Amino acid sequence: MSAFIKRIILLLLVAASLAIVGVGCNTARGFGKDVQNAGEGIQHTGRRIDDARAGERDRNQITDQRIEDSRTAERVREALAASPDYKYDGVEVTASDGVVQLSGLVNTSAQRNSAAEAAGKALGAKRVENKLTVKN
Repeated sequence: MSAFIKRIILLLLVAASLAIVGVGCNTARGFGKDVQNAGEGIQHTGRRIDDARAGERDRNQITDQRIEDSRTAERVREALAASPDYKYDGVEVTASDGVVQLSGLVNTSAQRNSAAEAAGKALGAKRVENKLTVKN
């Protein structure tokens, strides 16, 4: 073999080696990006799980609050029913976040005030909005 052919073969081998090393680097970079993308996917999935848990906690808190409001309204109704003055048949009771709202009709201003006072003493009542109307 001539020296010229040996040099060409050597140059081809070096070029092939460099090409292989270059492809290897690109593959390694691509693999690194794949690993990075997979890591981001895992983080994204983790965020979705955390978001779902937060949403579940929010729903549970809302449900718990609704149950507590229902109990508070029932306690107020019981307090009104136990009142010696008047049984407050025309009074509607609602509760939201511990705020009790009284609406409907009563016979006198004293009954209106007494109903608000009884409602305010009920367990769970944070505040009373007295929207009772006195019959004329």
